Amino acid sequence: MTQLEIARRGHTSPQMQRVAEDEHVSVEYLQQGLADGTVVIPCNNRRNNAKPYGIGKGLRTKINANIGTSAEFGDKASEIAKAQAAIGAGADAIMDLSTGGDISGIRRSVLEASTVPLGTVPIYQAAVEATEAHGAIVNMTVDGLFDAIKEHCEDGVDFITVHCGITQASVSRLKQQGRVTDVVSRGGSFLIGWMLHNERENPLYEYYDRLLDIAGKYDVTLSLGDGMRPGCLADASDRPQIEELITLGELVQRARDAGVQAMVEGPGHVPLDQIATNVQIEKSLCKGAPFYVLGPLVTDIGAGYDHIVATIGGAIAASAGADFLCYVTPSEHLSLPTLEDVKEGVIASRIAAHVADVVKGVKGAREWDLAMSKARKALDWETQIKLSLDPERARRVHNRMPSSGAACSMCGPYCAMEVMAKYLGITSQKC
Repeated sequence: MTQLEIARRGHTSPQMQRVAEDEHVSVEYLQQGLADGTVVIPCNNRRNNAKPYGIGKGLRTKINANIGTSAEFGDKASEIAKAQAAIGAGADAIMDLSTGGDISGIRRSVLEASTVPLGTVPIYQAAVEATEAHGAIVNMTVDGLFDAIKEHCEDGVDFITVHCGITQASVSRLKQQGRVTDVVSRGGSFLIGWMLHNERENPLYEYYDRLLDIAGKYDVTLSLGDGMRPGCLADASDRPQIEELITLGELVQRARDAGVQAMVEGPGHVPLDQIATNVQIEKSLCKGAPFYVLGPLVTDIGAGYDHIVATIGGAIAASAGADFLCYVTPSEHLSLPTLEDVKEGVIASRIAAHVADVVKGVKGAREWDLAMSKARKALDWETQIKLSLDPERARRVHNRMPSSGAACSMCGPYCAMEVMAKYLGITSQKC
């Protein structure tokens, strides 16, 4: 049975128990969220080396980190190192987006090394194999696509991105729209090219029940991909994007009816003033399904600093109800990320998630900030470093210009905390 089916029967799985304890919510609350589909626990029933995480309503905002090889750079060891760096920096999930090298071998190695849920995009492997065997992506067979999906699920992948909401109707809408950046989803572009060349419906939509059968067997969570997501501010919230979302809402319900867990992916590039509306539309059309957003990116000109751009958008999106943030690194739009890029991307997304959790009233969020404030008042540097998102960096920055007194080198003897402690008659104490 899937976690959804277990919850509907009123039973408690070990994964539910663990998630409820970690989130400081009751098992009954979690069961209801799973049964309703407003919460998912991505955990393939063939995998037992990963900690389960809950994603959805009333839970801490989660962070995903993308890794993966390209056609030019296909080194397995580097991707395992990136996965470990992301987990070390606090990522709650990893996605392997490999398109080069030994794709199956890389995925299996990352699965073995990862202690958090792992997601993939099976159409990437199906497209690469079709190109190698038949000369072009458009020569991919339906069976080839579903064979890749099954292989990923059998390997133990916990969630898969599947672009089921792209249809012939939405492709026609895309042509009429006249976008600036057309389609920026790699998987979406593969499918649209295949559909136009073969003059056929999207196989992930046409044979959705076949997909549900595979996902249900392994309890793989479907991450319903946004193949029509906007790739620039000018394309945000347009007709193709919303039409796909309407279809995804219908597919969410079909997944729930089949006992399959599902979440929905979202944009992309979105102006600041449209983010909350985008979240509200998804929650309405998709009946509260967990919302997984890339960023969002609130400007198109942040190349080299897009992790900062995404932190702004992610904080707004999660505050409005988004549940799962896909990190963005400084390399976004420019190149494959380095180890340091991966770490910076995770920390930036964790900042956005925590900012939102404070607003959403997630248990422990405000208490964390309060503890840091008390440590700052007490000039307790060890506690401040311990409570920071990146203790290693905090210690390095604090120590690079040491102060002769208790205060930092910014204020030295003119520290406001020390001045107020003296004149208010307060003795600075450790927390």
